[in-house]
Amino acid sequence: MDPLDKKYYKISEVADILNIPASTLRFWEKNFTVIKPRRNDRGTRFYTPSDIDKIAMIHYLVKERGLNLKAAQEQLRVNPHGIEQRHRTVARLKSIRDRLQSMLDSLSTRR
Repeated sequence: MDPLDKKYYKISEVADILNIPASTLRFWEKNFTVIKPRRNDRGTRFYTPSDIDKIAMIHYLVKERGLNLKAAQEQLRVNPHGIEQRHRTVARLKSIRDRLQSMLDSLSTRR
């Protein structure tokens, strides 16, 4: 099952999917205009898969590349498609590395 097969996600679900604290999501929502979750009458946030992709790109820029918030905002403003491509490439490479590591681990336990 694809983790992004629903139309809307609550903040706790997004936090679990991206392994980011909900407080970080709320903070980034205030600082990045590209994150605009819908809210119901009680103020509950509902994120779309598109919102989750944008948050993942922000996570990549801030946490993995080490950019400050202002620099990350500028990167998203100037080159959003390039950032998205790099983020997807890095995610794919990490997935491949994890699979290879899993294979190596299974080979070493068979001995």
